[in-house]
Amino acid sequence: MLVLTFSTGIVDAVGYLGLDRVFTANMTGNVVILGMALVGADDLPVLGPVLALVGFLVGAALAGRVLRRAAVGWTTASTVLFLLIGAGLAGLAGWTAALGDEVPVEVGTTPPAGPLAVTGVLGLLMGAQAAVARRLAVKDVTTVVVTSTLTGLAADSRLAGGDSTGWKRRLGAVVLIGAGAAAGAALLRWHIAAGLGAAALLLVVAAALGHWIAHVRRAA
Repeated sequence: MLVLTFSTGIVDAVGYLGLDRVFTANMTGNVVILGMALVGADDLPVLGPVLALVGFLVGAALAGRVLRRAAVGWTTASTVLFLLIGAGLAGLAGWTAALGDEVPVEVGTTPPAGPLAVTGVLGLLMGAQAAVARRLAVKDVTTVVVTSTLTGLAADSRLAGGDSTGWKRRLGAVVLIGAGAAAGAALLRWHIAAGLGAAALLLVVAAALGHWIAHVRRAA
């Protein structure tokens, strides 16, 4: 889950810096951007965030339907979905590499159809990832946002009179999504496809490790 959180930071950096200020995993950011854009603030994008939101909802709905009858926790269906999402990210990496000068999108310009399509599909993949992560039910680690994680970290801290339960996991999620964003921004200096390719690789590795821990090692 923490590896997936790191990869999400990469994906959101790619979306925000390479696809005209769009978050494809953190939907709170898109809603805020849309709210400001609708009143004409600072030439903010509208179409990109809308596509990301719609894609995210569709992806979450599809993954939710697949997992409807699955048990809570890591199942074979979880592994398959994560692998499919990783394959989708790898496909997007190849797609963006073929877009040439269309990416990264210049801030303040209308994105071409290619990058807009990438935004929608990327949102769909991140929505599916969020739905699978929700089914795994790891407390305060959603892989796509850290607001609730920060709330739990502070509210359950010793400063607040708590026992700081799970503080390492919570702090790790916050640090890793930030580190992922930094890595995504660095990879963007090479090409937008580099960040998507790295995220795809990390997701496939996390899927394989999660399946091994949940099934192979447990059976042994």
